[in-house]
Amino acid sequence: MIKNIRNRPYHVDIKEKISENNLLQRVYQARGISSATELEYDLARLLPYHDLMGIDQAVALLVECLKTQKHIMIIGDFDADGATSTAVAIKCLRSFGARRLSYLVPNRFKYGYGLTPEIVAVAAEQKPDLIMTVDNGISSVDGVETAKSLNIKVLITDHHLQGDVLPKADAIVNPNQEGDQFLAKSLAGVGVCFYLMLALRAKLRELDWFAAQGLAEPNMAEVLDLVALGTVADVVPLEHTNRVLVSQGIRRIRDGKCSFGIKALLEVSNKTISKITASDLGFSVGPRLNAAGRLDDMSLGIECLLATDPEQAYLLARELDALNNERRDIEQDMKLQAFAVLDKLQLDETRLPAGICLYDPTWHQGVIGIVAARVKDKHHRPVIAFAKGENGELKGSARSINGLHIRDTLDRIAKRHPELISKFGGHAMAAGLSLQPDHYPKFAAQFATEVSAQLSPADLQGEVISDGELLPEELSLEIAELLQNAGPWGQGFPEPLFDGQFQVIEQRIVGQKHLRLSLLPLTGVYPAAKKPLTGIAFNVDLKQWPNHRCQKVHLAYRLDINEYQGIRSVQLMIEHLAALV
Repeated sequence: MIKNIRNRPYHVDIKEKISENNLLQRVYQARGISSATELEYDLARLLPYHDLMGIDQAVALLVECLKTQKHIMIIGDFDADGATSTAVAIKCLRSFGARRLSYLVPNRFKYGYGLTPEIVAVAAEQKPDLIMTVDNGISSVDGVETAKSLNIKVLITDHHLQGDVLPKADAIVNPNQEGDQFLAKSLAGVGVCFYLMLALRAKLRELDWFAAQGLAEPNMAEVLDLVALGTVADVVPLEHTNRVLVSQGIRRIRDGKCSFGIKALLEVSNKTISKITASDLGFSVGPRLNAAGRLDDMSLGIECLLATDPEQAYLLARELDALNNERRDIEQDMKLQAFAVLDKLQLDETRLPAGICLYDPTWHQGVIGIVAARVKDKHHRPVIAFAKGENGELKGSARSINGLHIRDTLDRIAKRHPELISKFGGHAMAAGLSLQPDHYPKFAAQFATEVSAQLSPADLQGEVISDGELLPEELSLEIAELLQNAGPWGQGFPEPLFDGQFQVIEQRIVGQKHLRLSLLPLTGVYPAAKKPLTGIAFNVDLKQWPNHRCQKVHLAYRLDINEYQGIRSVQLMIEHLAALV
């Protein structure tokens, strides 16, 4: 049996447009939807930008730069959110008439994260009048001070949590800064940038700027494909505002109204544009874009997103695809090493540290975040994976579980032991940090102690939260299509997951490490004339599967649609698998 499986609670009554389908009503209720208006995703449902603190000052800075054609430099982050944020800023400012415009993305291995004094020195060589950060900057106190000493103005747009001290920038737009009244706190960096561009366009319209410059007023919907990609790839919670942005972006992509870069990335991912979902952006496009920042230079990804020629976009997408394949190979080796380290300890789950730190001097700095996530998924506890940085420091990437805010946890350790951590930043579920090698043993012990103080043993037991059991008649292509189109699904608004018991008709390994099952439901009446269901479980433990003594299984699964040679059929994407005796 699957351990700790429980159904999602639902207790409100939604009527109106979803009342005609009991399953869909149940799913939405379990996600806290209490009104059908929360499922309306037209652009008119977006929150207004006026409540964002600092938005007027930020707009004023950009208007002044446009009027006098000052040099604006965008400084982004080296992940998909940073890349899409940079692309949105460049595309929008170009369409607004900016002629002196550039961007710079710090090399993560040389300069680290954010607007550091070192990256400001590099930026200063191009003599920008204004540095605008996207998806970073809220913790860049020293970098902003360096820029100001060089007479460079700084506009910060970010979504990460602020530290105890705010940088003395000319303007800051971040819904998570203290005192900000904007309700959508879960905007990704690209969402914050999009909102600033909305506000800037409104101000320029008020000034009759576009007519005076002979410019057509830009349609901001044209960058929603980028906003959707960055929002999904950054795994921010899909509260209503984010669902509006993602839904609108996906709609445009399906209609072919997207950038050549996103089209090319979908093509190399073997995805059908007209049928893409949020998960395709998160699991296919996002990783290929992220591969550039992990192994090489994120400028490659940004240039793909900004490409104005489809052939150029495709060539860049192919390069990103090759980098992603290389990343997978590196990740696989590092993951196996990490698992081997824990296996050598010969500890069961109850004796593992509550918070795990892992370090290997041979590990690739660009991939440690993924390794931390894989170990976290396997052992269900916060994990920090470390690699050696170029400056001799250790660079750590942290991933957390529900119930522990990882950035705040690092903050508590830093305040109690200020000598341990050189710098850190992040948010609830992911963070980054640097520390000196000789501080690693003490930090690892303090991390385990701090996590143990916050989480109980029950919190460290993995739990599968199910939307319940599906009736045999609900295991259909029609229901799979209904659920697929009922999203967008993502972090904080999860795709429906069901559980049930099934008879195993056939089982075999495909693709060397994936288990393909032929199944019949054990409850209800499944029509004898109907073909058995196909289930796929990825990356199974080959020591346990296939298990030909096993004739019955308990599964947690998502309904999916398989297309082969023009034939569409329902299949079960198995997330958890347990043999029944």
